[in-house]
Amino acid sequence: MHHNAQQPLVQRPQLRPVDCHETAPSIWYSFVLLAKRTTHCLVLDSYGTTVSRRKPGMLKHLTIPRGPINLAADLHLPDNADSSAPLRAVVLSTPGSSVKEQIGANYASRLAGRGIAALVLDPAHQGQSEGKPRDLEDPYRRGEDISYAIDALTTIPGIDPQRIGVLGICAGGGYAVHTARTDHRIKAVGAVVPVNIGAAFRSFSPDGPAAALDALADARTEEARSGETTRVNWLPDTLEDATTAGLTDIDTTQAVTYYRTERGGNEHSTNRRLLRSDSLLLGYDAFHLADRLMTQPLQVILAGRIGNTGSYDTGMQLWKLAPNPVDLMVIDDAGHYEMYDEPEYVDAAVERLANFYANNL
Repeated sequence: MHHNAQQPLVQRPQLRPVDCHETAPSIWYSFVLLAKRTTHCLVLDSYGTTVSRRKPGMLKHLTIPRGPINLAADLHLPDNADSSAPLRAVVLSTPGSSVKEQIGANYASRLAGRGIAALVLDPAHQGQSEGKPRDLEDPYRRGEDISYAIDALTTIPGIDPQRIGVLGICAGGGYAVHTARTDHRIKAVGAVVPVNIGAAFRSFSPDGPAAALDALADARTEEARSGETTRVNWLPDTLEDATTAGLTDIDTTQAVTYYRTERGGNEHSTNRRLLRSDSLLLGYDAFHLADRLMTQPLQVILAGRIGNTGSYDTGMQLWKLAPNPVDLMVIDDAGHYEMYDEPEYVDAAVERLANFYANNL
């Protein structure tokens, strides 16, 4: 059963045709719907971005300039992308540690199947995107990644620049909210099992966040002296490692099962975080000033089985503080990580999201 804060929403929505024969501790997560390997061709869009278009599947590979580096992104397109009507588009902000082939692809491909162009990218310093040092999780740069993706979308033929939304999942939900506060090119905000990663990291600190920052300061000084950087796990690498560490709760088990097995694992997702990231995360508040600045319509979708990720409480907090909440959906029996790739739950979420974007973009 799905609980709704309001009645379901009502529904409303080109890319340049291309001939491929022409010359031209803890808890964060994802999923997978790997693209089929098919013949593809290269084109150059008006943004000066090199794009790889696969047939079939309406998938474009984008290289998006981001200052001195480039971001790797996939643009999932509806089958009617070559029609005359400009498309709505959504940028996906994915969970910490995830790459574009995981949870982002799962949601993006389904949105495209419902007529919405969906762009998912690897964060700077991660996956196939450029940026050094590697494995940096900078929450502020994660937000800027979204804005750079919007820069690219606004210049792609067939995308309506006035109808661009954002969808954030898990930690990406917090990043999406934080970005939408000040980038009002974003016209609608969707959040699935959202997490405020700053609040989560502060809660993980047994001696308090200030003590954690003291220890991180010492660690960074040592890195500067030794010239060697330190990386830590997002999750245990195996279920055996999780059991040894005493992490046997259902959420950690499902997270490891998703991320660290063939079910959802991806070679570009390292399961490692640069330790200096944690200082940034500890001082970050995804919802700062959201009650005053994030005036866009908001859709929140939560997992009904409350676990230890905090996403249910965080989603409810976001729903209450948002100036323009439109629809709240709680999917009974679903767990946080089951919202990543369980078809029953993902399909229900995407159906609701597609209605939301249709009405608000």
